[in-house]
Amino acid sequence: MNIFITGGNGQVGFELQRQFALFGNVLAPSRQELDLTNAKAVDTYLAKHQPALILNAAAYTAVDKAESEPEQARRLNAELPAQLAQYAAQQDITLVHYSSDYVYPGNGETPWQEDSPTGPLSIYGQTKLEGDNAITESGANHLIFRTSWVYAARGNNFMKTMLRLGREREALSIVNDQIGAPTPARLIAQVTALAFTPHTSHLLPHLTCGIYHLAPQGETSWHGFACEIFKQASEANEQLAITTDNTVGIPTIEYPTPAKRPLNSRMSLAKLEAALGVTLPHWQSQLALTLKEHLEN
Repeated sequence: MNIFITGGNGQVGFELQRQFALFGNVLAPSRQELDLTNAKAVDTYLAKHQPALILNAAAYTAVDKAESEPEQARRLNAELPAQLAQYAAQQDITLVHYSSDYVYPGNGETPWQEDSPTGPLSIYGQTKLEGDNAITESGANHLIFRTSWVYAARGNNFMKTMLRLGREREALSIVNDQIGAPTPARLIAQVTALAFTPHTSHLLPHLTCGIYHLAPQGETSWHGFACEIFKQASEANEQLAITTDNTVGIPTIEYPTPAKRPLNSRMSLAKLEAALGVTLPHWQSQLALTLKEHLEN
C-alpha cells in the first residue's frame, strides 16, 4: 500500500517518513519530483500512485511573506488540501492534515477548544482555516491536527536560531507576551502514527473523523522558550555567549512584523488525550529530546 506524504523534506514530513516506514510504501516526492503548486501535476501523481493514505505536511509557512504573496499561500494552505480531500473522498481513503493555532483570534488567556470560534489575524492563518474548512466540508474521512510553534532537530526553526544567536551574542530581546506550547515535529509524527496503530493493515485511523489539537503539555512565551533552550544547552556543555540574565523579555508591540501574531496560542489537549488514552508529555521534556538529537548530529 502506498502512503503519500506531501512536504516530505520539511520538519513534520521528515518525521512522518520515519514513523510510517513500517506501515507501507512511503512516497515522499521532492519539489523537483512533484510541484505541489501545480494542481494538474498533483492529479496526475495521485492517479499514477493511487495512495491508500495521504499525510499532508506541505504548507506555505512564511507567515510574514504570505501577507505579500496571498495567492501562493492560498494554493498550498487551502487549494491543495481541498484537492487532496476531494481525491480522498472519491477513493474512500483517509487524509491527515496539519493545521495551526493561527486559525484562532489569539485573544484572552483561555485555552482554545477544537470548536472555539475562529478568527485568523493574518493571511497565513486565513488560508490555513480555508484549508481546514475545505477538508471538513469535503466528505472525506479526515483527521486535522492543529498544532503550534513547530520545531525540530533539522530544518530552520526557533530552537536552532536561538542556539546560533546564543553562541554569537551576549544579549537578546525576545517577545514575552505571546503564549503557546513549542511542539517538536517528532511528537506530531508519533501521535499521527499512534492514531493508526491498531489498524495498520488497512490504514484506517481509530480516531473519530475531525479536528484535534496536538501539542505538548504546558505553556510558555517565546522568551521563556529561548531561556529554556539556553539553560538546557548550557547544561549540555554548549559554549554560549548569552546568559538567561541577558535574555530580555519585550512585548510584541516592540517587535513589529508584517503579519499580526496571536497572543494566546494555548490549546486544550483534552479531546486528543481522551481519544488516544494518553497523557501528552510536557514541552520542556520534549525540548530536551530534540535538543539532544540536534547537538549529537
